[in-house]
Amino acid sequence: MVDWELRPASAADVEAVAELRAVVLRADLERLGRYDEQRVRQRLRDGFAPAYTRVIEVGGAFAGCVALRPAADAHWLEHFYLAPRLQGGGIGSGVLRGLLERSDRDGVPVRLNVLQGSAARRLYDRHGFTVESEDPVDVFMVRRPRT
Repeated sequence: MVDWELRPASAADVEAVAELRAVVLRADLERLGRYDEQRVRQRLRDGFAPAYTRVIEVGGAFAGCVALRPAADAHWLEHFYLAPRLQGGGIGSGVLRGLLERSDRDGVPVRLNVLQGSAARRLYDRHGFTVESEDPVDVFMVRRPRT
């Protein structure tokens, strides 16, 4: 596995994250008939919260991001994107494992939504997420805290 680090995000990271989101989600959104070049970036810009976001760096360079946003009944895992060239090498699992360990210590469930048919769903299945509901576009999943 490649060495990676997490650092706090800043407002200056928004465009790099928006661009990565467009790259990572493009194939799934096109398959679902929902890809719009501007909308995919703007939705990230509209929901970007640096306070809850961590940037993934490999070799000191931007490689991805993840957000864990607190809500009333759970933490929401959002904006979890990793550069395609780095996917499948264990970085995503390592990042997710750390976030889930923190949520377990806090006794808080983690919720997320993933696009229908996305390969990312396998990562979430492996880490104990289960389906709560789904619609034609999204699968909503939860992972209860481990004790």
